[in-house]
Amino acid sequence: MAEHLDIPAGNKEQIYQALLPQIKALIGEETDTIANMANVAAALKQAFGFFWVGFYLVKDDQLVLGPFQGPVACTRIRYGKGVCGTAWKEEKIILVQDVNKFPGHIACSSESKSEIVVPLFHSKRPVAVLDVDSDRPNDFNETDAKYLEAICRLL
Repeated sequence: MAEHLDIPAGNKEQIYQALLPQIKALIGEETDTIANMANVAAALKQAFGFFWVGFYLVKDDQLVLGPFQGPVACTRIRYGKGVCGTAWKEEKIILVQDVNKFPGHIACSSESKSEIVVPLFHSKRPVAVLDVDSDRPNDFNETDAKYLEAICRLL
């Protein structure tokens, strides 16, 4: 297991490129999904300083809060509700530049301004979502989508 992360100075893509193999090494030997999600959330928070990084787990007809880094969060999200529930329902990445313009956005924190949600799949079924919030509008782009999806595939 890695004891620390080596986060280079650089643009977002350079940071993700350096982070991806480190996350792979960090979670590679561990078989517990919750432990791996916790370390992934911590690594992303450390590397980018995002406002909130965490996972919601599919349990019956809801998403239930899992490992995260950041302020307290919504505990349960219904299917198809908010950005997380929509990503779960549509089984695709949802990138929101201004959360105030997203219909039905669930404001767990008024400090969240932009958000990206990436579904995680097992046997082609969504089992969780990775939710990343920023306190800045327009903070996410296709680079985030590409690398966050790659990180989620590692889980």
